[in-house]
This record gives sequence, C-alpha cells and structure tokens, in this order.
Amino acid sequence: MRCLRGFAAGSGPRSEWEASPYDAATTNPLGQAMDRRLSMLVFGLLCLGVTGCTSSGSFSLFPTGHYLTRPTREVLDASPPVARLPRELEKSVLPGMYLQPGDAVLVEVVDFTSEIRLPADQQVLPDGSLDLAEYGRLVVAGLTPEEAEAQIEERLRAGGAAEGEQVNVRILEPQLVYYVLGEVASPGSFPLAGSETVLDAIVAAGGMTAEASPCDVLLARPTHPNSCRVTLPLCYRQITQLGDTSTNYQLQPGDRIYVGTKGLWEGLAFWRMNSTCSRCRCQGQVACPDPSIADYANPITQLPMTLLGRSAEEEAGDEAESIPAAEPTLAEPQVKRFGPRDRDPAERISAIQGTPGLPPVVTGLIEK
Repeated sequence: MRCLRGFAAGSGPRSEWEASPYDAATTNPLGQAMDRRLSMLVFGLLCLGVTGCTSSGSFSLFPTGHYLTRPTREVLDASPPVARLPRELEKSVLPGMYLQPGDAVLVEVVDFTSEIRLPADQQVLPDGSLDLAEYGRLVVAGLTPEEAEAQIEERLRAGGAAEGEQVNVRILEPQLVYYVLGEVASPGSFPLAGSETVLDAIVAAGGMTAEASPCDVLLARPTHPNSCRVTLPLCYRQITQLGDTSTNYQLQPGDRIYVGTKGLWEGLAFWRMNSTCSRCRCQGQVACPDPSIADYANPITQLPMTLLGRSAEEEAGDEAESIPAAEPTLAEPQVKRFGPRDRDPAERISAIQGTPGLPPVVTGLIEK
C-alpha cells in the first residue's frame, strides 16, 4: 500500500507517493517469506485443532487409518498383560486335526497288493465329501483322520471288499490360516504350519509400516458370539529388541494379529519414541549374568492332556515335572508342562547343578 504524503498536519500538499512501513515489509522478499511462513503456521494450527491431520502430515477432514476402537481398548485394558498360553520356547501342539473342505488329503489302501483302487490325492469337496470311486462319496468333514479311516473301511466292506482291508488317510495340506492386518506391508491370510509365533507372522507380512504404532499391536483369538473376547496386547519392542518371549505367543488357527495406526499426538511426541508402552511396563528387563542361560532346548514343552491319553490324576503321580493345571478357560487351556523352561534362570541353574550324572565340565561352566 502506498500513502499520499500530502494534506498531513503541518505540511502542504505534495504530489509524491511514499511507501508505508507495511508496504516495505510486503515488498521485501524476506518479508514475503516470513509472511508465508506465518500463514502456513496458522493454517497448520487450524488443521490440528479443527480438521484432524494424520500422522503422515496429510490434511483431511476425515483421517483414515487402522485405529483401535474404544471397545477394543477397553478389552485390552481388562486383559492380562501376559497370558499363560503357549509361546516361543514353550510351544504346544493342537489337540487334534479335523478334516474340512479344501484340505488336500491322500487316501490309500495299506496293502499295496490289494485290488482296491481309490483316488489318491484329492481335496475335500465343499460339501465335505471324498471321492471313493466305485464305492461312492463319503462325507468326512469334521472327522479326524482316524475316524475317516474307520468310515472308509466300513464303506469298503459294505461294497464287497475283504474284511481285513485297511485304509490310510493323510492330510497333506490342511486349510489352517492366520491373519495379519493393519499397518503391515502385506496384510492378508497366511498358511499355518503349527509352530509360528507372533514375530513369525509379522515378518511374513513384510513387517510394520512407518505409520504403525508399536503400542497398538494385539492378538485377537476367535471366540463364539455373545462370549467373552480373547484380545491380548503384544509387546513388539520387547520381542524384537530384548528377545522377551512373554507375549510372543504361538499362533492357533484363525488368530488375528492387528497392528494399529500411529495416532496424531503419538506421531508428534517424538520424545516418547524410545519409551516403553504402558501395557508392557510390568515386564521387568534384567541382563543375564551368564549368556549361556539362553540355551536351545526342546521347544515343545506343553502337550494337551488329550494327546497323552491320561487323566490329570494320573499325571499328578508322574515323576516328570508338571505344573498343576487350573480350570480350563479361554485364556488358559489345560496342558501338561515339562522341562526347565518354566523356572527362572537361578532355579534352572540350581536344578541343572543337581542333575545326577552331569559331567564335571558342564558343572564347571555353569558355576562360572
């Protein structure tokens, strides 16, 4: 803006134009840059307070992302920080395998000299049946392989086969999957072999993205409608940086691992990037005085009672070490534990030192 110098008090009219201080600031390149920065700052503050920016810096009236819902946070807060479930170094096995549509199976007669010919490699059809050639179709969905074998043998005998014919049913590719969703590079479903843990699942999904919140990682286990929910917090930093297996749970069929998006304030609070998540603070971390404590041992330390073929009362009198099983719940399955992994390092060393027949060399290494 330019102001006319004439008609000022104490001065006569002039025909010249004079630049005002405001005009000097706006015409100066430095002043223009400062004005633009001030405008951007005001716009940014308005965005933070009104429009809701995302942590990536984009502006949107409706921020998108994989955010945890309020009921999810309430369930997480009510869940135990560390659940007594199979995990890394303390894995278990499924109590049984059941045939379901899509399973690739191998059906063969045990006696290779038999004249019975059955389709060998095949999939369980969507209706749950298997093709038995001239013996028709048989519904096997929901049966164990042993139960399916008995049903097929009965069908063969009903079709005129010899009394002693036996059939072997093997599951080649079971339809067991788990899911990794949210802020990961490649979300989706993945085949479950049986030994995968939370860390294996996240790595299989390509790892977390830059927008992932390490404090909003959870494991959701499928439950029935109108039931309680098994939703457990996962301490990703402790698993990866400290080798803490407390929340590196072994996966079961249908498990969902969800990685939430980093919130706006979480992204701005850069001074808290190296802080421990509130749900993981109860896990004290202490350096081991002897690294040899982290030795490799049998990873299968829990077996379901149904696989052992023995009752809990019979197990109580077993000489092998076991932990008394509590009442089975959704979060605490009834299992038998064995091995020294359930002890703390000091108790493990004490137990190893008292093991009969331990070589003197090993004892000396432990004492060191």
